[in-house]
Amino acid sequence: MKIALAQISPVLGNPERNLKSHLDHIRKATLAKASLIVFPELSLTGYTLKDLAPELALNPRKSPVFKKLLEASRAIDLVFGFVEEAADEPGLVYNAAAYLSRGRILHIHRKVFLPTSGMFEEGRFFAAGRQFRPFNTARVKTGLLVCRDFLHYGSSYCHFAGGAGLIITISAAPGRGIDEPQSQGFETSQMWELMGQAVSFFSSAVVVYCNRVGYEDGAVFAGGSFIYSPFGKLVARLPYLEEDLAFIEVDLSEIGRARKSWPFRRDERPEVIWQSLEKIIRESHED
Repeated sequence: MKIALAQISPVLGNPERNLKSHLDHIRKATLAKASLIVFPELSLTGYTLKDLAPELALNPRKSPVFKKLLEASRAIDLVFGFVEEAADEPGLVYNAAAYLSRGRILHIHRKVFLPTSGMFEEGRFFAAGRQFRPFNTARVKTGLLVCRDFLHYGSSYCHFAGGAGLIITISAAPGRGIDEPQSQGFETSQMWELMGQAVSFFSSAVVVYCNRVGYEDGAVFAGGSFIYSPFGKLVARLPYLEEDLAFIEVDLSEIGRARKSWPFRRDERPEVIWQSLEKIIRESHED
């Protein structure tokens, strides 16, 4: 399976220009015979939207932007970030990721863990998602996450317990702290890569992480998108700070081989985790 990682710098508040960029990258990925292209978090709008979020929200069932992307998905599967207008909950908007395939919406994931500290203000402007649910694609069962979701290891566990062999995270993570004096990397990038390695190995899954680049409202976004194999091995990492469109071959048959070598999936007992969490939550409310 050939995966295209579109490490782009979206234009803040300009969905028309961002859509054009998406369609350009999709055309290149289609010509390269990629099966899937992944864009970063809020790739259609830019990240620091604040009170612009409701104005730029899209209803996936009615939006002309979605119509064009659905048409493009007839040739290649798409994952991208957008502000979702909740048709079932008027007045609420979500930081969301969509997976489109063959002209259909296969899944929309609403970001669950909204950071609201330091430079982050998501909890002021977005409603929080309520679930992690893997879904079927033509090639492999897949789970979607948005940025901070990935740093809560219970999120990936839900996809693992649901049988996902591919876990995709789209992100708008800034770069902070210098890794080493001679390095161009960031300390925060190491954090994401460490989680990618751990999740891929212990979930026996392909982990795809697509982060944005560029400057926005005083923040620099780090890039450094990556893919890890089901054996926890780094398959590819994109450069920090630079826009890039990379094509990476991923061997999905490694999922089965990894699960034979390390039977974490075979021996998993999610019902025990569920019962234990129920007890923990119940007792915490009784205190």
